[in-house]
Amino acid sequence: MKLEGEQKLLRIFIGEQDKWEGLPLYEAIVNEARSLGMAGATVIKGSLGYGCKAHIHTAKLLELSYDLPIIVEIIDSEEKVKKLLPKLDLMVKEGLVTLEKVHVVIYRADGSKGRSKAPGRK
Repeated sequence: MKLEGEQKLLRIFIGEQDKWEGLPLYEAIVNEARSLGMAGATVIKGSLGYGCKAHIHTAKLLELSYDLPIIVEIIDSEEKVKKLLPKLDLMVKEGLVTLEKVHVVIYRADGSKGRSKAPGRK
């Protein structure tokens, strides 16, 4: 898959305990992105944060650490991102979804491209 130049970055801010059809919501979002053939998704677990209800979620306090912030990032074409947005509207009951323009410089699966070869190697 070729993914270069101007693309879209989708960020979904949710809680670790959020669910969709019995799965953690972040896992369900990644599965949905994969089923749409999107370039990739990354789940990032936060150690501190708060959302629209202003409840602090932190890994510091044992009693509050059960629902840490989660960010799912997906970068792909505007066309593919637009296919995912209606599903996210159903899936994300509480949270924040943002979309921004990004410029992809490198996206590759073959590690040999772009690397210079050592002398004597073919």
